[in-house]
Amino acid sequence: MRGEPSCPKCGGRVRAPGLFADTWQCDVHGTVHPVQPVIPPSVEALGVVVHRTQVPVWMPWPLPVGWLFTGVACAGDDRSGGRATAVACSGPAPLGGIGEMILVAEELGVGLGARYAGIDGPDPGPYMSVEKPPQAKVLAAGRPTPLWHVSGAPDDRAVFAGEARGLWLWAVVWPEQTGLLMYDELVLTDLRDAGAEVDLVPCGALSPRLLEP
Repeated sequence: MRGEPSCPKCGGRVRAPGLFADTWQCDVHGTVHPVQPVIPPSVEALGVVVHRTQVPVWMPWPLPVGWLFTGVACAGDDRSGGRATAVACSGPAPLGGIGEMILVAEELGVGLGARYAGIDGPDPGPYMSVEKPPQAKVLAAGRPTPLWHVSGAPDDRAVFAGEARGLWLWAVVWPEQTGLLMYDELVLTDLRDAGAEVDLVPCGALSPRLLEP
């Protein structure tokens, strides 16, 4: 995913708009919003995404004790702005070891969340039993936000999804037991609203999960 834009659904190469199409094209998925190259995590990198995106940039804030921001990805181009964002964090897992989390906000049909979730996309709806009570709740931009378990994901991760600010919100955590974090009334902040607090985000090393889900 580094170096050149890629397909949000499969990570494959994409063709820039040109003579025959005015949109980015993937040979497999057709018209897509390209994922821009991932750069090492820094306050500056976060600021670039925050200022260009049309969708929330969700982060647990304050971060759980010992957790660090470990990268951000954005799907979209300069013309359309960001149509999906993915923020990675990592830190001590509830049951020991290291846990990792990617929070995705995206418009319908983009497919970035499904890719990190490891399921056929583009959207989580078919994998959610919304007629049952939600398995987790977070506070997203001050609003109680129910999240349902997403079935069909690989055994190494837990996936939850719901709707926040009229868009999909995905939470993908590794290993699967780190999903316990989601039962702890996690507080999510849209960093577009955070102002100068963004400068206080502690940064770690780039999460390989952002590059190869």
